[in-house]
Amino acid sequence: MMSRLRIVAVLLTLFSISLFNTTAQAEDWPQWQGPERDSVWRETGILKKFPEAGPEILWRTNIGLGYSGPAVVGDKVFVFDYVHDGGDLTPSASVRNRLIGQERIACLDAKTGEQLWEYKYDCPYFISYPSGPRCTPTVHEDFVYTVGAEGNLTCLNARNGKKIWAKSLKEQYPLEETPIWGYSSHPLVDGDLLYCLAGGEGSVVVAFNRKTGEEVWKNLSSPQPGYSPPTMIEHGGTKQLIVWDPESLNSLNPVDGTMYWSQPLKPDYTMSVMSPRLSGDYLYAAGIGDVGAVFKLGTDANGQPTSEEVWRGTGRTGIYPGNSTPFIEDGVIYGCNIRPGSYMAADLLTGERLWETTELITGERPAAHATAFTVKNGNQFILFTEKGDLVITKLGRNGFREISRAHVIEPTGDAFGRPVVWTHPAYASKCCFVRNDKEIICVNMAE
Repeated sequence: MMSRLRIVAVLLTLFSISLFNTTAQAEDWPQWQGPERDSVWRETGILKKFPEAGPEILWRTNIGLGYSGPAVVGDKVFVFDYVHDGGDLTPSASVRNRLIGQERIACLDAKTGEQLWEYKYDCPYFISYPSGPRCTPTVHEDFVYTVGAEGNLTCLNARNGKKIWAKSLKEQYPLEETPIWGYSSHPLVDGDLLYCLAGGEGSVVVAFNRKTGEEVWKNLSSPQPGYSPPTMIEHGGTKQLIVWDPESLNSLNPVDGTMYWSQPLKPDYTMSVMSPRLSGDYLYAAGIGDVGAVFKLGTDANGQPTSEEVWRGTGRTGIYPGNSTPFIEDGVIYGCNIRPGSYMAADLLTGERLWETTELITGERPAAHATAFTVKNGNQFILFTEKGDLVITKLGRNGFREISRAHVIEPTGDAFGRPVVWTHPAYASKCCFVRNDKEIICVNMAE
């Protein structure tokens, strides 16, 4: 009898450990747009309305410049910034700035904000909007991967910040010059491979062995790599690596890089930026210049992936985002439209615009490239706006309802003459972790 009780106790302990680990994993935000890269925060017990005095700020830590969002895994926060030593920071959409400084990956204690370690390297900049790196760190197992604004790809030990391997994408896969707005495609891990957008002839996308940095395969050619992150989808039982370069939307076999299909999709100024979004059978991507489309995915007689155009947008249909990715739910696209600068909803299957508003982002007249980052939590949405506001709202086909708003951090950047904070928050452990060019803060979002 005692033996059976011991067995039961052991089984219950193992179950509890397994449940704890699963829960802890689900609460992490280890990369751009969260664990599944789908902008969904699956944690429960989150505020439905902010307190009258605003949410509690649990800690603040000084950091350097950057557009890169934080990543959170377990009790650690990983932030990527720029230590500026000299040069003009004034942004211009068409002029490159020369800066002197260092790119830095810092690891902080998620409960206190105390710095645990840092790794940095010299990195002169010659880019437009030069205020720091763009890419959110990707954390997988004990590895941290970053891509800097000048193409420095780095792999660190997540526990102590020691370099495991590093390389320069700009040197190994030469372009005529760094993309004007810097290397901006968040690195993606799937299995034993790390996918990055590099550039150059035949090497727009490169798959590396994530543990050694050895090149496994490369493919695609385009004058520039663009700014859209590599995106992994699964449709019809087949994984597809979606790469949107400035000339076309492409589906590749993620194992060997061979092409499944390609569709022309050429935004203005090489600005392929958003993460292509899959909803059911439909894949959506769009950008500046009223360039956007929805494709229906399928398979051919041999079971190979295919795509067929459903619609292409016009100036009166579709949504054309800048530096944020729209959210798709129940056949509706929600997101920021570059021009005139508003938050908008459109029908996924037709592109018909359903409603638009300036209230959710600027609260006033439209502003070019007005930006809000959209995350779903339960039956509500949380927007982080360029003004430094967190907004709890309901979004639907027939309109929106703002429930609660809190100003949590100051916009320290500049865009078109207005102050902005253009960085995607991380949501983990019932908190929102968000930064500007001076500090990173931890906002209590627990009920």
